[in-house]
Amino acid sequence: MLVVGFMLRSDHLGVTSVIRDLALNSRCYETLIHFFRSSAWSLESLRTTWIQVVHKTAPLLVVDNRVVLVGDGMKQTKEGRRMPGVKKLHQESENSSKGEYIFGHLFGAIGILAGTPQKWFCLPLFMNLQDGVKTILGWRKVDGEKEQPSHVVQMIEQGFAAAQIFGNALLLLDRYFLTVPALERLNAFHHASTARMHLVTKAKANVVAYEHPATKKPGRGRPPKKGKAIKLKDVFKTHAADFQAVTLTLYGKEETVQFLCLDLLWGQGLYQELRFVLVQRGGQCSIVVSTDLTLAATDIIRLYGYRFKIECTFEK
Repeated sequence: MLVVGFMLRSDHLGVTSVIRDLALNSRCYETLIHFFRSSAWSLESLRTTWIQVVHKTAPLLVVDNRVVLVGDGMKQTKEGRRMPGVKKLHQESENSSKGEYIFGHLFGAIGILAGTPQKWFCLPLFMNLQDGVKTILGWRKVDGEKEQPSHVVQMIEQGFAAAQIFGNALLLLDRYFLTVPALERLNAFHHASTARMHLVTKAKANVVAYEHPATKKPGRGRPPKKGKAIKLKDVFKTHAADFQAVTLTLYGKEETVQFLCLDLLWGQGLYQELRFVLVQRGGQCSIVVSTDLTLAATDIIRLYGYRFKIECTFEK
């Protein structure tokens, strides 16, 4: 009853909002309070049950026999400096009206795309504090247990936990999450489980990738791990004639874009092969990346279009 109440309540005034919106007797207040200290349930079991309900009943978006997950981090400003989990955070937003540093909470959220071809929306699956709670988690830390992973790695872990229930999945993330630790954790999950989850994200404008090394190296020494370095932003000019034009449904309307698909190595020290899709749309250039080398370039562009549209809707 409390879970349903939190989903339907019209305000955020605690347990009393659940009592009002569900028209419960006021004498239920103390009983509902005990719910939060009960050992009869766990957050993990509630989360697993919710994901199973979504898997069975929701009209999910499926691309190449894989569901589409969406992940993102959110920074919520807080006035109380001594609140649990509040810390100084840096904002990467390009909006000049936002401060460069804030005090607040850093949340990580995972959702899944559901709906109809006319209207896709993100159905939340999980959200938690992913930074500023290192000391709290240390109180219950078991000997030999590793420290809390970074925000980026936690997003990969949460996405893969959902993928194990839904089956194979694609996780849409923004360019902040394209890091070597994220790819290393994803590869570790693939070695330990039969479930598969691939990332579709965006690269920074100054991204540098590498060609495959030569098959043979003259002379003695260790064979090279990478080939020639390529600044992908320069490819828009040097290989302009190689771009292909295609008409896709982006942001709810038909648009013509030009793209070039390249499979290159990326990641200092890792040198993992990724699929880079260079896109030109309305005079704007962007680079979309996928860890799945079998995913079509048009599907990669369309998938990131879903994520960008949902992100803009959420900000509004």
